[in-house]
Amino acid sequence: QVQLVESGGGLVQAGDSLRLSCATSGGTFSTYIMGWFRQAPGKGREFVAGINRSAGLTNYVDSVKGRFTISRDNAKNTVYLQMNSLKPEDTAVYYCAADWRLRTLITTASYAYDYWGQGTQVTVSS
Repeated sequence: QVQLVESGGGLVQAGDSLRLSCATSGGTFSTYIMGWFRQAPGKGREFVAGINRSAGLTNYVDSVKGRFTISRDNAKNTVYLQMNSLKPEDTAVYYCAADWRLRTLITTASYAYDYWGQGTQVTVSS
């Protein structure tokens, strides 16, 4: 069974940085497309960033481009989300997710991801 565990969330002020980590186990991490999603109170789950198996391709939602960076370390079975210049509107529970179906392209649809972590809270105060 594949397990994903996020860490690194917290309470920060606007303009600060955080780095989220997502450690995986029980599967073949290097074959997964990995994604980060977030869900704010009262809103649906939103794609934030994705990275392909080789880390040669990434995709971001427009609202985080230039501020967030997704990366992965296949030797450590871990994906990261570096978040800089945080804004109050970034406040949400952040989830990592794995797409194991050997797709070529990164999908932004949550239904395409088969495995999910439990989420980590990020709160940005103004």
